Amino acid sequence: MLHIRPALLLLVFACASTLHAQKEEKAIKAVINNFFAGMEKGDTVLLKSSCTSSPVFQTFTANQEGQLQVYTEDFDEFVRFIGTPTKDKLREVIEFENIQAEQSLASVWTPYKFYLNGKISHCGTNSFQLVKTTDGWKIQYIIDTRRRGCQ
Repeated sequence: MLHIRPALLLLVFACASTLHAQKEEKAIKAVINNFFAGMEKGDTVLLKSSCTSSPVFQTFTANQEGQLQVYTEDFDEFVRFIGTPTKDKLREVIEFENIQAEQSLASVWTPYKFYLNGKISHCGTNSFQLVKTTDGWKIQYIIDTRRRGCQ
């Protein structure tokens, strides 16, 4: 009988820990999905609400000579671009491949395909770094790869 209590306590702790991790994962996914929903709708308020006040956006892609380079994008310019009315329809379809999180830091890996006006433009992988603020999870850093010729 005495051996059952520690095992039961361990089981309860493991279940509570798993439920907490699932709740955190759901919250992290929601922030990233809101980011892309804001991008698709041209909703800069939704887009910005998904990020910290000074997120870092970078891309690792080939330059005109075919050499891979890291490019840093200005977040405010990105927000202005998304908020500028256009006939073009932007849509990024992601897959949540891997989410690693602890109390205040999360890392998320999402392969994606980017569509412009319903046709695939490019694909690659996003790597997100999120931080947990008093307002919940926020995107602090995104780096992505971009390549053409995607299926």
